[in-house]
Amino acid sequence: MQTVSENRAFGGVQGVYTHTSEACSCDMTFGLYLPPQAARGPVPVLWYLSGLTCTHENAMIKAGAQGWAARHGLAVVFPDTSPRGEGVADDPHYDLGQGAGFYVNATEAPWAPHFRMWDYVAEELPGLIAEQFAVDPERQAITGHSMGGHGALTLAMGLPGRYASVSAFAPIAHPTSADWGRKQLAAYLGPDEGAWAAHDSTLAMRARGFDGEVLIDQGLSDQFIDTLKPEALGEAMAARRQPGRLRLQKGYDHSYFFVASFMADHVAFHAEALGA
Repeated sequence: MQTVSENRAFGGVQGVYTHTSEACSCDMTFGLYLPPQAARGPVPVLWYLSGLTCTHENAMIKAGAQGWAARHGLAVVFPDTSPRGEGVADDPHYDLGQGAGFYVNATEAPWAPHFRMWDYVAEELPGLIAEQFAVDPERQAITGHSMGGHGALTLAMGLPGRYASVSAFAPIAHPTSADWGRKQLAAYLGPDEGAWAAHDSTLAMRARGFDGEVLIDQGLSDQFIDTLKPEALGEAMAARRQPGRLRLQKGYDHSYFFVASFMADHVAFHAEALGA
């Protein structure tokens, strides 16, 4: 692992690091914010998964998480959204390939050799961070925006007991029935739609739900709301009587202005679940 940068922020340290990933068979970059409390011992971890076209950097700079994380004593991890580099498959469209990993383990050519973002976020990167930094791997929570909200919800429901809480900002909530989803799941996982179900939060909510609290914010002026399908996930939560809240926010769009506006609520929500 190599240090790219470390900057003082809100009494803690915002770092950027690179390492060679076995899961993705390439070099990967991630951001990690350690609050001032980490100087005294391991702190709980909040994972922030970003959306289409983003790198580790977008949310790290724009989402406004660090100040709230420092207040509650949480580390925040900002992984990249896909493998990158020479020899990594790509596509000319923004919603497939590099920058659009969709947090799945690809099984189809040409994606399978590198696009193993589920294993990277669920196993490899948590192990590396627990080994190298003052974090508590037994206390984790997860959130994300758009494609990252999809990833946060499916990881949380797919790994029971791993995360104390899950939240999402404008998640791709029903990808097996949406333009943002069917194209990517078919490309990465093949034509068998049965293999897609584990990566659809609406279907996962119907099948098993989440063993903790859920918080979702969705802007009603989001230009992609018809593709995101929050109503499908809301109906699944209601039918399952899932503990949690789906909040529809009047006037808000899909941007980081929306994310930053509600970041304090989300960090506090996770801090309470983590006992921070």
